[in-house]
Amino acid sequence: MSGVVLRPATAADVALLRRWDEAPHVVASDPTDDWQWETELGRDVPWRAQLIAEVDGVPIGYLEIIDPARDDEQYWGPCGPGLRAIDIWIGEAAYLGQGHGTRMMRQALARCFADPDVAAVVIDPLASNVDAIRFYQRLGFALVEHRWFGADHCAVHRLDRATWAARATGSG
Repeated sequence: MSGVVLRPATAADVALLRRWDEAPHVVASDPTDDWQWETELGRDVPWRAQLIAEVDGVPIGYLEIIDPARDDEQYWGPCGPGLRAIDIWIGEAAYLGQGHGTRMMRQALARCFADPDVAAVVIDPLASNVDAIRFYQRLGFALVEHRWFGADHCAVHRLDRATWAARATGSG
């Protein structure tokens, strides 16, 4: 099975990302957001990594890692240091259900926890997205709270460093 490679997203990816934004399975998981790709991909900020996942050179998905304490939009509200937040989706429907999302998340989590100051990673799937919630929980994330982000009712989950480390070494 081919590996997943994460590369920086660039302005050349805007049309692809816009197409993915309109895919029914992406809309179902993120119905209200306008990612403003044309603007955001041109902004290089130290608190965010915007990544395209590729398999055999084919772009299949998007992954974003932010430091919510430094995010200028303060989407997560006031946060102390030591957190990272991840958004992820497979844009190409033909690549769903093949383990690529798991490989993307494992790479993202390794990237997050490579910083010794990161204590935990948070995510915010829609509360109605039971498949995504099950996916995150299989990776070790635990439900923290149900919370509204604008019009979106989300199930906020958290993965602490100790849980990730235990699972990464096979002891958890």
